[in-house]
Amino acid sequence: MDRRSFCVAAMAAASLPAAAAAAAGYPDKPVRVISAYAAGGGPDVQLRQAAPALGAALGQPIVVENKVGAAGVLAAQYVAQQPPDGYTLLMGSNTHLIQKVLQPALRFDPIADFAPIGNLAASPTVLVVSADSPWKSVAELVAAMKARPGTANYSSGGLGTSAHLAGATLVSLAGLQVTHIPLKGSVDIPLSLLRGDTQFAFPVAGTGMPQVAAGKLRALAVTSRKRLPQLPDVPTLQEALGGNELAVQESWFGLWAPAGTPSAVRDSVFSALRKAVADPAVKSAFEAAGNEATTLGDSPRAFSDFVRSEQRKWAEIIRLTGVTINT
Repeated sequence: MDRRSFCVAAMAAASLPAAAAAAAGYPDKPVRVISAYAAGGGPDVQLRQAAPALGAALGQPIVVENKVGAAGVLAAQYVAQQPPDGYTLLMGSNTHLIQKVLQPALRFDPIADFAPIGNLAASPTVLVVSADSPWKSVAELVAAMKARPGTANYSSGGLGTSAHLAGATLVSLAGLQVTHIPLKGSVDIPLSLLRGDTQFAFPVAGTGMPQVAAGKLRALAVTSRKRLPQLPDVPTLQEALGGNELAVQESWFGLWAPAGTPSAVRDSVFSALRKAVADPAVKSAFEAAGNEATTLGDSPRAFSDFVRSEQRKWAEIIRLTGVTINT
């Protein structure tokens, strides 16, 4: 354990008596959830769609605050330093695990500094191009990129994001020579494609699907294991690349509390979260955007185990694709 993680653990231990006492009346004021995504980006939209149902189940309003930057790192560092009382939570995701693998020196540890509570939604990324582009399939896109090596770009919402890794996976498996263009946030991906600054991208479904439905972007593949019901004619990337397992990549985002948050508080939030993801309106809104509303487990402990397994998986993907923070 490094010095910072030790200090965080020590502070959490010292605050346990007070936190335990506060847990008895939890929650007695609004709960903040810090979103690492830009307003209007897919995950941020889904969080805001679920917030009313989550607040109703919890008995207090959910206040969503955006702290965007460094592919989610700024938001994670902020929440890791907050009191472990359940009133400031992080919308944690696989992006936070990825960033720690890419940048071991970051001043937060997604495993040691947080107590995962439960997931909110899971979704694949979607390989998209501009609707007026000439490419109608992955094969056509790959052929075009190979015909003019080094002249094309793909975009993402930042270094090490799910969109970046999905793009790097395609580049690696197909043997392409294209340039990665990291943008400020995923919400900027569609505009970069429409302007012609980039030729393809892998936004999460919540960001890409609305643009596909609006006729602005064309979907060529999805990174889920199975085809999406919303896009039945769009193949999976695994299908398009001949069955390679590395092409299966799904993103997820849920609620994390600072380490040391009492289990009673985490259980209360998980119970409310479970009700929220089962809400018909929430489920319908998520499915329309290509997301599945799911807690990915039946308890905070199960979700914690899932997060640890995901850390190992994404570390392997990063190793095999050769992605670095300077890619």
